[in-house]
Amino acid sequence: MARRYWMVVGTFLLTLLLYIDRICISVAKEPIVQDLNLSDEQMGWVLSVFALGYALFQTPAGILADRLGPRRVLTAVVTFWSLFTALTGAAWNFTSMLVVRLLFGAGEAGAFPGISRAVFSWIPLQERGLVTGINFSGSRLGAAFALPFVAWLILTLGWRMSFVVLGAIGVVWAVVWYLIFRDDPTEHSGLSVTEQDFIRANRQQVDPAVAKEPLRAGSLIGSKNMWLAMGQYFCSNFTFFFCLTWLFPHLKEKYALETLEAGFYASAPLVLGALGNWFGGWWIDRIYRQGNWTLSRRLPAVVGFGLAAIGLVVSVYMQTPLTAIIFLSIAIFGADMTLSPSWSFAVDIGRQHAGAVSGTMNMAGNIGAFITALAFPYMQSWTGSEVPFFFVGAGLNVVAIFLWLFMQPDKQLEEY
Repeated sequence: MARRYWMVVGTFLLTLLLYIDRICISVAKEPIVQDLNLSDEQMGWVLSVFALGYALFQTPAGILADRLGPRRVLTAVVTFWSLFTALTGAAWNFTSMLVVRLLFGAGEAGAFPGISRAVFSWIPLQERGLVTGINFSGSRLGAAFALPFVAWLILTLGWRMSFVVLGAIGVVWAVVWYLIFRDDPTEHSGLSVTEQDFIRANRQQVDPAVAKEPLRAGSLIGSKNMWLAMGQYFCSNFTFFFCLTWLFPHLKEKYALETLEAGFYASAPLVLGALGNWFGGWWIDRIYRQGNWTLSRRLPAVVGFGLAAIGLVVSVYMQTPLTAIIFLSIAIFGADMTLSPSWSFAVDIGRQHAGAVSGTMNMAGNIGAFITALAFPYMQSWTGSEVPFFFVGAGLNVVAIFLWLFMQPDKQLEEY
């Protein structure tokens, strides 16, 4: 195996951990609500405030990754969020839980922008789609694994100690990453000269005259590509974040399931999401190798958003947890097919500023996540049904299809 793929193993494990830490709050909802005496609306704020902190710090974290390199930035942010993962177990009321989860979200904000910057330096352009898919599949598999695992951990150790254990695992990853990784493959003594030359010849090229130019705010704000990427990613996250926040308690309550049973049902869409990432990434690279850069990003995204819209609508009319999960799994498979195109697109147009551009896109996406965590309980309370929420999600997926028809991956920020 080429040595550059060990970097992908590291980032895959990071995304695995990222979503284990993120989704455990959903699994722990019931004991947290009981211990802290929270309402469903208050729990909605606990779930959504993470996304607010995550969204607000995306662009700053991306800029730091571009300037300081993913080695130092990822080490720092993983250590920071792991601390606040552990401190979640020390929360004593609604306010303390809000503060801890906000800071936890701020820490996790640096993860994917840092990974994107590492991918830009280490991965040849023709491998970018599949590598991005592999990285995002780790987040889905981590979430799927966490649902039954954290449910068992909570039953065994209690919810407070479970968060401490997960925080300790993150610190171990950060130490290993700092010791092994280097920001550029030419700085890594473990890579052969042949592999270094191959990476440099095949990764996306940047004009040396502009390589060190700082990213101007006007380039981000004035770019049509940037706004389109943000809009479609908002729609994608609105769909997916439901799985990380309300799917588990929704299934448990609607179908009167036991905790572990609900965990296994709720993990199925996440496993399909991982498959969607792999398939989308493979499809991107296949089309790209056939010589069509724009279609390689656009077609998998359009098909994915179409599947997401259909799956959400049909799931509403299912009467059993199994049939509902089948169509929700189709929806998440489709939604996750859009991730490789989205992040490949962000690196395409961002180039040496891939961290900042991908972070800005992810900021918009997590505003969608923030709204989702609040929209589900409030819309259900206002209307007496979960149906309107699913139709809103389907409508946003249709909007995203039209946004993708105008996106141009071969144009730099200043060009379009």
